[in-house]
Amino acid sequence: MAAQFGRRLRKGAATTAVAAVAVAALSASQAPGVNDHGRQAAADATPSPDASNSDGSATGNSPYYTDLPPLKSPNPSPSTGTGPAAPGTTESGIPATVLDAYKKAETALNEAKPGCNLPWQLLAAIGRVESGQARGGRVDADGTTLSPILGPQLDGNGFALIRDTDDGAYDGNSSYDQAVGPMQFIPSTWAWAGRDGNDDGKKDPNNVYDAALAAGHYLCRNNWDLSDQNDLDRAILSYNNSREYLNLVMRWVEYYRKGTHEIPDGTGTLPDNRSDDGAGASPSPSSPTTPNTPTTPAPGGSKPKPSPKPERPGGGTTTPKPPTDPGTTPTTPPSTPPPTNTDTVDHLEDAGTAKLTAMAGDAFTKRISTRAETKAGKAVGKVRVRFTIIGSTDTTFTGGENVATVATNSSGVAVAPALRAGEKTGEVTVRATVVGRTVAGLDYTATVTERAADALARTGDAALTCAPGGEFANQVEVKATYKGAVADGVAATATLIKSADDPTATDKGPYFKDADGKAVRTLKALKTDAKGLLKLPKLYADDTTGTFLLRINTAGGATLTVELTVAAAETSSPSPSASPSA
Repeated sequence: MAAQFGRRLRKGAATTAVAAVAVAALSASQAPGVNDHGRQAAADATPSPDASNSDGSATGNSPYYTDLPPLKSPNPSPSTGTGPAAPGTTESGIPATVLDAYKKAETALNEAKPGCNLPWQLLAAIGRVESGQARGGRVDADGTTLSPILGPQLDGNGFALIRDTDDGAYDGNSSYDQAVGPMQFIPSTWAWAGRDGNDDGKKDPNNVYDAALAAGHYLCRNNWDLSDQNDLDRAILSYNNSREYLNLVMRWVEYYRKGTHEIPDGTGTLPDNRSDDGAGASPSPSSPTTPNTPTTPAPGGSKPKPSPKPERPGGGTTTPKPPTDPGTTPTTPPSTPPPTNTDTVDHLEDAGTAKLTAMAGDAFTKRISTRAETKAGKAVGKVRVRFTIIGSTDTTFTGGENVATVATNSSGVAVAPALRAGEKTGEVTVRATVVGRTVAGLDYTATVTERAADALARTGDAALTCAPGGEFANQVEVKATYKGAVADGVAATATLIKSADDPTATDKGPYFKDADGKAVRTLKALKTDAKGLLKLPKLYADDTTGTFLLRINTAGGATLTVELTVAAAETSSPSPSASPSA
């Protein structure tokens, strides 16, 4: 909910400016230049040039609550369980179910993406700024909000223009999108970022467990490490592209790090101010404000505020105008927002994507490029293109996700993140579509091949010999490589063959033993280890003497033939008899 896009055109700029000044003042009075974890404070940090992620934002840059943390740091206190909260505790306290959702999301991300280092305090800070912790914890026992939390419709009237992408399924609005739920996802983002955090088989943006887990995955994409301030800045700005938003979220992060506690659901303190100077996210799509109602309920049921002016859709106010006489005064038709870049897209074209092939477990060296074009073939920039991996596959983008959204550049081209092959081999389909525009998708095919080796070599040079009926003293070990690099996880077979010209298995000579101790002369389903090494089981010999061949083959065509010798031990010649004495 970026301020530069999401604030109201009139009063919002002043409100956000005041909030920014307050943040700066709070930084000077409350926090040192370096925070408790040794990182530079957000108010002093400068995001890198790519801090504005190409995904746009999770929230569509909708408005957010600008209330600052109290100057006095919180002191942790025991969980209050049920019953009324103690005076003065609700400011730092987090409703029990909401806090549980944040901590469970942190645990899940630590397991799924340990390199992200997601702290639950970050989720709590975003939840506070986006929805006042689900309107003070007004959720049911399963974590679903008692009524929907909706941001204003993103109709371009003081906000970003995002036309409907879900046919009103999540926000009840079939004309424009609105941010939904305690973490304020817009429907087009929830469509790919949504998660089932409470294992009920559904992905509901109005459920705090689902929304918190989705927010965690969203913040952890792109291989970001949130223990690094630069990556943390990028992640927060990708949630809502506003410097003021970043500063505010970091203030709440540091506040919660210094201590917080659990309070009963429904007893949290509600924020008062928003970046658009509005009254807050709407509690439900079916509760419009009546202009002559004396008071307007604040979000979540806080004390009513005077409302001399009617609300505009989604928050904010307008000055009432006297009724016009339809017989004498012409009616001015409502203004229609000008078409966006997205509205002009007619189709997608491939932008020179090379053949996509990788071995299982490897990263694809080539990336998908798609160009958005008008009907006349003109490139369209600043359009969001969503890349989705289709079907049952474990191939993902490098961040571990199966969906990525990228904005087209000035040439109309969007380049997808690199793909990483999974263990499943075969063809993988990646579909490119335009976010917010119904045009035919463009499918790309990527091929995952099995791991391969192009060379095999023995790791030792000891002779492989054995007496008839005995066992070979040395085991055969080989190393597989591919283009000079270690070839790990490569499938291989080992066969004792009849001759160099006849690769069929022999029925005599050396052999391996199976689990039952029976002789076998072909081993399948072998695989090189992480170092590319393959050590074969012990070899044994029957009573046949001679020279035998062991052939090892790998996926990719690498072949090595090893000689085995079975021979009776040499006996020493008897010494000549002594001549008889004369």
